[in-house]
Amino acid sequence: MSEQSPLDLAEGDPFGPHNLPYGVFTPAGEPERPRLGVRIGNHVLDAGAAAHALGSPYAVLLDRPSLNPLMAAGRTAWRDVRRALTAWVTVPAHRAITEALLHPLESVTLHLPYEVADYVDFYASEHHATNVGRIFRPDGEALTPNWKHLPIGYHGRSGTVVVSGTDVVRPRGQRKAPSDAAPVFGPSVKLDIEAEVGFVVGAPSDQGHPVELADFRDHVFGLCLLNDWSARDIQAWEYVPLGPFLGKSFATSVSAWVTPLEALEAARTDPPARDRELLPYLDDSAEEEKGGFDLRITVAVNGRVIAEPPFAGMYWTAAQQLAHMTVNGASLRTGDLYGSGTVSGPEVHQRGSLLELTWNGRDPFEVPDGERTFLEDGDTVTLTAWAPGPDGTRVGLGEVTGRIVPSP
Repeated sequence: MSEQSPLDLAEGDPFGPHNLPYGVFTPAGEPERPRLGVRIGNHVLDAGAAAHALGSPYAVLLDRPSLNPLMAAGRTAWRDVRRALTAWVTVPAHRAITEALLHPLESVTLHLPYEVADYVDFYASEHHATNVGRIFRPDGEALTPNWKHLPIGYHGRSGTVVVSGTDVVRPRGQRKAPSDAAPVFGPSVKLDIEAEVGFVVGAPSDQGHPVELADFRDHVFGLCLLNDWSARDIQAWEYVPLGPFLGKSFATSVSAWVTPLEALEAARTDPPARDRELLPYLDDSAEEEKGGFDLRITVAVNGRVIAEPPFAGMYWTAAQQLAHMTVNGASLRTGDLYGSGTVSGPEVHQRGSLLELTWNGRDPFEVPDGERTFLEDGDTVTLTAWAPGPDGTRVGLGEVTGRIVPSP
């Protein structure tokens, strides 16, 4: 009896041919040459080798150690390459060649799949912003006056974006509690997470030429899960008046897999109803395409699920965020990454940060070895997610995991 092919996936596999996320990997024993791969089930297809073996004209884009050349090639190339890859893993005539170029997922090393250019993070969940406002401004308005008029964001540090599985060193810095007479220096004692979705820019734009809502698909290649690690005590002392800095710049973890937007057609959804008129460059009421994505995120600490934030409820869409961050004429570069901001829903179990989940340390949550309010050394945080796919399938997003290690 012949052995089952890795291409014969179980029904409902979230990483079937309807998905095909991109990553960069090195096979076991070959650490010297990272290569572009596509996930199919629990295997990785060497996309460049397959392109050469099958005589594809896209070998020049796929036989690379990074996604950047493919992402820079633009939307037509993205579509055509995806069609070719789908054929390589589904058409029987290609099976023998493709099977020989598959690597078991557990045998490869995964890398950051693109060279990050700029990194921007937003604050787009009304539930998250409201909770944070109530925590820090209990006697004032939960939302700042500008919140429903524009997507609030900040520029982060692209050089500390790391791939899933990378340890996160507990950051050190200044902190000052309201009761302290003076600031102190040392390791953060309020180390937090933010469950987010990252959007990866492919095609660049010219400086001085804003990107309109309708051009979102022409520039954004795909999305991934993102964990915006946050030292809340450092952040609280430093952020007035200019915003996040050292409390967030020490690490941002992203998935090793980028899911192309084309894989998420069935997950498109309308954003929540808005209670005010937006300025024209942000007004998506007449857009033909639904601006939201129905992504179901799960947050686990040390293997125990602590939250399930729903991305469909995000107030500001990825297209609006892209339009806003370029409306002043700022240009896009291939490899730009922007985060959605913390994903939180209306229920306690849907809060995407420990700050909200524990109400700034008031309400601990349980993990297998006890209780937590914020992260302790040795804790491992894992984000996973799925989205509705075609014909009742699910589209799996690559996980993001990180373990906290002590400050040096």
